[in-house]
Amino acid sequence: MATIALLHAHPDDESLASGGTMALLADAGHRVVLVVATRGEEGEPVPGVLADGEALEDRRTDELHEAARILGVARVAFLGYRDSGMADDPANAHPDCFWQADVDEAVARLDEVLAAEDPELLVAYDPNGGYGHPDHIQVHRVGTRWAERRAADGRPVRLRWVTLNRDVIQATMDAALAAAEEAEASGEPIWSDDAMLQARRERLESGTYGMPDAEITHGVDVGAVLDRKRAAMRVHASQIPEDSFFLAMPDEAFALAFGREWYVDPDRPRDGRPQVDDPLLP
Repeated sequence: MATIALLHAHPDDESLASGGTMALLADAGHRVVLVVATRGEEGEPVPGVLADGEALEDRRTDELHEAARILGVARVAFLGYRDSGMADDPANAHPDCFWQADVDEAVARLDEVLAAEDPELLVAYDPNGGYGHPDHIQVHRVGTRWAERRAADGRPVRLRWVTLNRDVIQATMDAALAAAEEAEASGEPIWSDDAMLQARRERLESGTYGMPDAEITHGVDVGAVLDRKRAAMRVHASQIPEDSFFLAMPDEAFALAFGREWYVDPDRPRDGRPQVDDPLLP
């Protein structure tokens, strides 16, 4: 059995981006190690979710451990950096934030965390971090540099970038908007947020969200564990309210949006080849 390490930026990223893959790997008997760069201090808590005096980073840490348990993760570790906030946020300049970290120093921290694991595969983010978040971009830089260092030391490790399939998301957004329009016309309850969907569609059209299908090498079918992926997402209640787009959508729509997770093998461009559909990402 293999050891697979996944490097994520904040609590909840793991469930949204790769929760199904982690569950499939764990179910197959592999050791899944989750490394998170920050504790998500700069997230916006759902109103009323925190107890009096409760720090957001403490709640998000607890949520992460529970989500990891649901997904079968064997070990959770942190790199110890502070959340950098969204792009152009003043938090980007905090001296302890991940965005300000020296990449080589962060690579050394990751190496220390994984020293006893010797993973066969590392998952990081695509070059734009999925959608341009500074911490996600830094995850790409650190994870990719770590894999390069391992190869230079004669200890190669396979590298995969988790990404968002821009074409599939576009189709999902279009379908959700159409369903919302139909529901509104018929007087049925509307589960989607039109303003949010329109904003996401604008980001997709800008070309800064995810990667096009033609560049994605692996599409992992996580339908068999989709209930656990959704349960893990639900655990992150400080960030994902029960009535959110992610949790309120019908099962069929959720399966369309989240039933496959997307990865890129940077050492093997797709070049017209069919995608590989394998939870181990060989």
